[in-house]
Amino acid sequence: MTASQSASTLLLCTDMDRTVIPNGAQPEHPHARAAFKAFCQQPEITLVYVTGRHLALMEEAIHAYDLPQPDYAITDVGTKIRHRENGHWQAVEEWETEIGQAWGNCRHDDIAQPLMQLDGLTLQEKEKQNTHKVSFYADLSTASEADYLARAETALAPLNIQTSLIWSIDEAADVGLLDVLPQNATKLHAIEFLQQQLDFALPDVIFAGDSGNDLPVLTSHIQSVLVANASEDIKHQAWQACVQRHTESAFYQAQNLQDHNGNYAAGVLQGVGYYAPRFQPILNEQVLPL
Repeated sequence: MTASQSASTLLLCTDMDRTVIPNGAQPEHPHARAAFKAFCQQPEITLVYVTGRHLALMEEAIHAYDLPQPDYAITDVGTKIRHRENGHWQAVEEWETEIGQAWGNCRHDDIAQPLMQLDGLTLQEKEKQNTHKVSFYADLSTASEADYLARAETALAPLNIQTSLIWSIDEAADVGLLDVLPQNATKLHAIEFLQQQLDFALPDVIFAGDSGNDLPVLTSHIQSVLVANASEDIKHQAWQACVQRHTESAFYQAQNLQDHNGNYAAGVLQGVGYYAPRFQPILNEQVLPL
């Protein structure tokens, strides 16, 4: 479908962990995932998972939590977009070209080598790397986040490329995680790219998320849903950022009105009903009531 998709269609983009996967501390509505799966199987819905997971981990989660198969997947912290057709995944090559401009002629190994010389950094496993993602473990006992980021920035300066240094902590393993990405390889840019490629009008796009790395999309011009199980700190940050950017009308905070129906996948569907009431008959009649 082209020339701006019909108003009866929807590009539904959602984070996975603690958004449609109930792997947080809050309880899940007992029918949430079944309802979400039934809704996403409607022909009007183009489902996109937007996740930091790589493809194998994403598929593992789909199987483990009985989630619907998406039509597209934005994985590896926004560095990969894939289309699922006839049960097979195909990389969207145009996205590789788009984000590759930030690194010019530099390849993965050109970027990994200078960082491998830094004390405390260890290159992650091969399956966690890709053409536009260079990922390291950081020993938290030897240096701080600020120290690692400063040293990495200095080490990469001679390459004269545009990068984003993404820092997080695997609390279970007590190890730092450092991802080096092209500067334009973000969740927000990837969703905007896909919207344009698929010719969806902005009112026909909805994003759902729960955490700090979702904030750039949650507080953007894209209609967004913050699920109710998000932390109070994230809820505060999201609203304050929306006020500063004047994007309050594109932000919906899901609520637990009854039986945890604002948490996880139930919260996503609550947001769909808010932004796209044309789908309310489907939500009311064709999926399990929440």
